[in-house]
Amino acid sequence: MKPGSFLVLILLLPALFSFAQDKPTASQPAGQASATAPAQSEAKPAAQNAAKPPMDDSYVIGELDSISVVVWKEEGLTDRSVLVRPDGMISLPLIGDIKASGKTPMQLAKEIGELLKKFVQDPNVTVFLNQMNSKKIYLIGEIGHTGPIMMTPGMTLLEAIGTAGGINEFANAKKIYILRNVGGKQQKIPVQYKQALKGDLSLNLTLSPGDTIVVP
Repeated sequence: MKPGSFLVLILLLPALFSFAQDKPTASQPAGQASATAPAQSEAKPAAQNAAKPPMDDSYVIGELDSISVVVWKEEGLTDRSVLVRPDGMISLPLIGDIKASGKTPMQLAKEIGELLKKFVQDPNVTVFLNQMNSKKIYLIGEIGHTGPIMMTPGMTLLEAIGTAGGINEFANAKKIYILRNVGGKQQKIPVQYKQALKGDLSLNLTLSPGDTIVVP
């Protein structure tokens, strides 16, 4: 090779090497962006919790109970804290006074819906129970506070005992029981208190209005 040709080749080598580096590889087609794919969109917000837990439709609203009256898509007619007065009445927008005591939530919702038809087209009304102030649970025996306590929707054995301050050191936890009026007769329901405390939900009994929890 002539000296002049050899010199030209040496001068061209850096350019050839740079060109080889710029060529796309087999695993990366030409024109493909080198940046990583955009991150996935953020997850949708979690769905809102149900306004209230389901309850027995046979429950009869009583004086001093607290209820919610929800009219779908009518926030101005929705009242989430309505106290049933001692006369059994409640007051609602547009309707005024209406008797609530002595009715189930479904019955009351239907009646409110009928009255609202004068003002709203096809009103969708739901009544929820917030607090059973008209219903009480009684506790006697070796427990922090004896006597009646207000019942909350779906109140369980452990919730009632906890509300009353818990059993004391002299209590016989193995012999706790519930007295319940069933069809005019008093029924004795044994309680497995310690097993319920350990997390067995089937033993954490749901209470009924008027139940008496006896802690020997």
